[in-house]
Amino acid sequence: MTSTAGSTGRPERLRRFTRPQRLVHRATATLMLLCAGAAAFLYFEPLAQLVGRRHLVVVIHEWSGLLLPVPFLIGLAARSFRADLRRLNRFAPYDREWLRAVRRGTPGPRPAGKFNAGQKIWAGWIAGAVPVMMFTGLLMWFTGALPWISRTSAIFVHDLTALAIAVVVLGHLRLAYRDPMARRGMRTGSVTWSWARKHHPQWAEEQRQAAADPR
Repeated sequence: MTSTAGSTGRPERLRRFTRPQRLVHRATATLMLLCAGAAAFLYFEPLAQLVGRRHLVVVIHEWSGLLLPVPFLIGLAARSFRADLRRLNRFAPYDREWLRAVRRGTPGPRPAGKFNAGQKIWAGWIAGAVPVMMFTGLLMWFTGALPWISRTSAIFVHDLTALAIAVVVLGHLRLAYRDPMARRGMRTGSVTWSWARKHHPQWAEEQRQAAADPR
């Protein structure tokens, strides 16, 4: 974190993500974009004609999809990454307040820990959707591996899930575009205290208390 400004002894910036956490996010995002981009060139004929090398695009799509869980598995070696997983897997009472405020369109700051309720739902959705995509993709790749599941059924579920993922990812990118400080936090690892207090007040208070505790 940046050195302290003023007489309070508190750093100007608050550490939000460690280097391992940021690397996992970047690697996962890169693989996701590769997989989705290759799928678009396979699915839409005008794009397929631009590339021409269909076999290469198929290989990129298959292997980027298969490698998607790898950054996550490597990230488990980092204590900070495991700590964030525990945060994402727990719904606190204030998360329900956050969801109610969103449904009602209540303006102003909403209660949230390090991750708000929307981010927790997003993480859970991706964690569930990726295995479905991998399973149905493998069924399409190894035709006949499970004879009781038809290839047509696998294609239907794969395409439907892919469409849902595309919609959710676009929403994720839109929200990130509207919040430069959130992007900076993922890029550099730190955010301002004012941003944290506004968007993640419970987490900011938790960090303030941790900084004030001499132990």
